[in-house]
Amino acid sequence: MGLAPDWWLSPWVLGVLGLAIGSFLNVVIHRLPQLLEREWLADAAAYLQDGEAIGRVLGSSEPRRAELARQGEALASEVAALPALSLARPRSRCPHCGHQLAWHENLPLLGWLRLGGRCSACQARISVRYPVVEALTGALFAAAAWQAGPSAAAAVYCAALALLVAAAFIDLDTTLLPDDLTLPLIGLGLVAAWLRWTPVSLPDAALGAFFGYFSLWAVAFAYRLVRGVQGMAEGDFKLLAGLGALLGWQALPAIILLSSAVGAVVGIFMIVARGHGRNVPIPFGPYLAGGGVAALFFGTRLGGLWPGF
Repeated sequence: MGLAPDWWLSPWVLGVLGLAIGSFLNVVIHRLPQLLEREWLADAAAYLQDGEAIGRVLGSSEPRRAELARQGEALASEVAALPALSLARPRSRCPHCGHQLAWHENLPLLGWLRLGGRCSACQARISVRYPVVEALTGALFAAAAWQAGPSAAAAVYCAALALLVAAAFIDLDTTLLPDDLTLPLIGLGLVAAWLRWTPVSLPDAALGAFFGYFSLWAVAFAYRLVRGVQGMAEGDFKLLAGLGALLGWQALPAIILLSSAVGAVVGIFMIVARGHGRNVPIPFGPYLAGGGVAALFFGTRLGGLWPGF
């Protein structure tokens, strides 16, 4: 006798699945920026070797173009010589001694606890972030199952939460919000609304994506006109567009209000208490992701933060 479908979408099952997904997200958070930066360096190397493009942009002399081409060739060789890397290979290993983790050492949450937060080979400390990401993802998956019940919406919200966790931590580390995470979030919200897997209508999802992107674009454009510098990256626009597609345009004011308020408080604290340079960018993605998670779970109550919505 098979298990009822409701069981597979229960908070317990999705919570355990979230622990496993969180373990994979640790790999994504660590490796995806490296993969993207390798790709960008390879593109830069190819561009340096494009004498016609260099001439059009810089108007450089033939010796200068030849010098840049040699630099491009050297850079391309360095990138090509890097060890093979993907999200699947090589297997997880200690960054200090290279010890390859056994299956039991790689168990979500339990592996870190069993090892006492240290590598079994060299005893170097293993960052507490790994179990935090796993536990956070598991808790969010369980909360999504509890919030949406045994429905397609629970699966949609879990997928969205996984993208948000990865995007937030990558932005925190590198100030990058990869298209590989933000664009799928937009597509997920639109498709889920189209198939009626979530309570958001397709017009509301489409408007959410549109207003999510262009509201932050307008703020960044105005800031650039006034201050002459870029105040926000395009990844932030796409992330808010994804949240708008997932939750509908009605959720955008609360998300923006929450993320801006928390971001301002944290930014002031870092400048005043930690001596953070005013010209050093502070990633906004984690605050947007946090605002989106709050809107997902407490949307109706958060509506009161913005009169009229």
